[in-house]
Amino acid sequence: MNKSELVNAVAERSGQSKTAVEDVLGVLGDVVGDALVKGDKVTLPGLLTAERVERSERAGRNPQTGESITIAASSGVKLSAVTALKTQVKGR
Repeated sequence: MNKSELVNAVAERSGQSKTAVEDVLGVLGDVVGDALVKGDKVTLPGLLTAERVERSERAGRNPQTGESITIAASSGVKLSAVTALKTQVKGR
């Protein structure tokens, strides 16, 4: 499902306009992003949990040359489906 399909489905089920749904999804993305930047864990009830994870520096290899390289420390996002979503998907 792409963004326009999601907007259409939510607008149809909620009775809201497509523009209103697009605005809410945009703001939701901003709010979740800001929370993750601050290090907060975000839970969307019934859907998923998102949290910032820190990856430490580690050794790796250049796949073309086989040369050892150091991969720098970085931040990422971990998404986990909540139990309700997992149960819904298993049941189908």
